[in-house]
Amino acid sequence: MENIIDRDEAKKVCVTGASGFIASWIVKLLLERGYVVHATVRNLNDETKTKHLVEMEGAKTRLHMYEANLLEEGSFDKAIHGCCAVFHTASPVLFVTPNPQEDLIDPALKGTQNVLASCAKTPTVKRVIITSSTVAVTHGGRHVTPETIVDETWFSTPEGCKGIPGEWYILSKTLAETAAWKYAKEKGMDLISINPALVIGPMLQPHTNWSSDVVFNLVNGVKMKIHLCQHTRFLRTKLQV
Repeated sequence: MENIIDRDEAKKVCVTGASGFIASWIVKLLLERGYVVHATVRNLNDETKTKHLVEMEGAKTRLHMYEANLLEEGSFDKAIHGCCAVFHTASPVLFVTPNPQEDLIDPALKGTQNVLASCAKTPTVKRVIITSSTVAVTHGGRHVTPETIVDETWFSTPEGCKGIPGEWYILSKTLAETAAWKYAKEKGMDLISINPALVIGPMLQPHTNWSSDVVFNLVNGVKMKIHLCQHTRFLRTKLQV
């Protein structure tokens, strides 16, 4: 991870949804590089979400934990205050839910809008990085060949999400990223979107993430839980955040 901006002293960076697989690694890497990290979680009293973070090297002096709710306007103001950059990773990962609007669409879409609104009123924020998904790109109805190059003009569409296993999750990521780019353009915000597929590797948190569960289910032959794999892109790579 390269320094986000040149600095002669430690800078503050906010990571939302800090207890997640990707976010935990972001927190760890930021601490290793001398940043002061403002990490948000939904419940500060849930040790399964916070213990592995506060025990990281450098956490005692440079990690500050905040409680924030994706659906509450202004909930991220305090955590983002004074930060030079924000990694927004908080978003639900569910593929079966009786209430997709409440459990998926609202947290993903409104959550992204609320985080960006907090960033917009914080003059120290120079860049925002959001964790989107490959599904926000690959269901737009375009024909894909081995020679196809996917770029920033590609977006999934609500119509393209219909009838696909996990369609509500796909729609939530599509709507959230589309809204993020619209907001960033209106506000002149420096925004970067990362669109990973399945993310696996060493875990810092005490619980498995969905991508790891998919691999475990494949190994164990749990067919009822891996039906989404026929629509999933697998990527094996080493990334530097």
